[in-house]
Amino acid sequence: MASDPVRILQDLIRCPSVTPAEGGALAYLESVLTEAGFAVERPVFSEAGTPDVENLFATIGTGAPHFVFAGHTDVVPPGDAARWSHGPFDGDIAEGELYGRGAVDMKGGIAAFVAAALDFLAEGGHRQGTISLLITGDEEGPSINGTSKLLAWAAERGHRFDASIVGEPTNPERIGDAIKVGRRGSLSGTVIVNGRQGHVAYPHLAQNPIPQLTTLIRRLTAEGLDTGSERFDASNLEFVGLSVDNSAWNVIPAEARARFNIRFNDQWTRATLEAWLMNRLEEAAGNSIDFELLLEPGGSESFLTHSEKLIGTLTEAIERVTGRKPALSTSGGTSDARFIKDYCPVVEFGLVGQTMHQVDERVALDDLAALTNIYRGFLDQYFG
Repeated sequence: MASDPVRILQDLIRCPSVTPAEGGALAYLESVLTEAGFAVERPVFSEAGTPDVENLFATIGTGAPHFVFAGHTDVVPPGDAARWSHGPFDGDIAEGELYGRGAVDMKGGIAAFVAAALDFLAEGGHRQGTISLLITGDEEGPSINGTSKLLAWAAERGHRFDASIVGEPTNPERIGDAIKVGRRGSLSGTVIVNGRQGHVAYPHLAQNPIPQLTTLIRRLTAEGLDTGSERFDASNLEFVGLSVDNSAWNVIPAEARARFNIRFNDQWTRATLEAWLMNRLEEAAGNSIDFELLLEPGGSESFLTHSEKLIGTLTEAIERVTGRKPALSTSGGTSDARFIKDYCPVVEFGLVGQTMHQVDERVALDDLAALTNIYRGFLDQYFG
């Protein structure tokens, strides 16, 4: 190919872009894409209480159709570098695999779609329409100053997108296993029980919030939210943290808290979940437990993409390269596709995700080549 995804990925991995640091990754992409004729902009977004985040928007061509590759160059911390068999930011290759933080999540996806786009342009395949790359440095962090603001920024400048692929690592075992065509929603919150502080030797003068909190937890987890729907797994509520601000052995605390997250399917919305939560908490609390329910801002609703052109074209490209017909999946967590869905049809397709966020994160060179060929085949057909 005219552009080598292995070289691009090695160069990206060598940029230590741990959220929210840009680490040189976006500057590197700007150089590569500008040389290929893309118009590149690097907006920085800010919000009180959050770190500033650098982003990249690159575009080439004019008019419809306007297709967008989307992704993120930020990565999670590598942990103890001494535990890696190859340096987390060295980009070493050993026994047919390329090692480094972000190799699959998701600098590998970016390397593949950049290489595919450059090769497509170099061979004259782009005769109509627009190709854009929308890349953030905030996906692994709070996701406040990244894709959501970058999309709004692009819309304000007149960009109207027709379809998008997010290069997240979506395949569980092999390239071609699955396309993510939707995601469950996510809602986080905290249940707070207010008690009355007192001496443990005189419990009748106090009110212990800890057993009261466990009563509320049992009520919320006593039964499932649902059993799933036609295209989605069952919704689930998981408690992820318990906290009591009390270091003394002889004091009954005044307050206890429990944090939770709900991953919910298309049978629910944020509003109906809030009503469900309050109903069950009030039932369990009666007149004896003083509680509060605090829901975190943000989160996301569930979504399902129905675009036959986008899904069909990508499916055909995958089958041509791998010989496998991918499953259309809605499993897993959330991604920046939850923001893109408000602007155009979006799916996710990338590398095998088995080593993402782990020590010795790595990608097989054959997988990287296959993904690049799939993206290139998609562009050939989509713009053909």
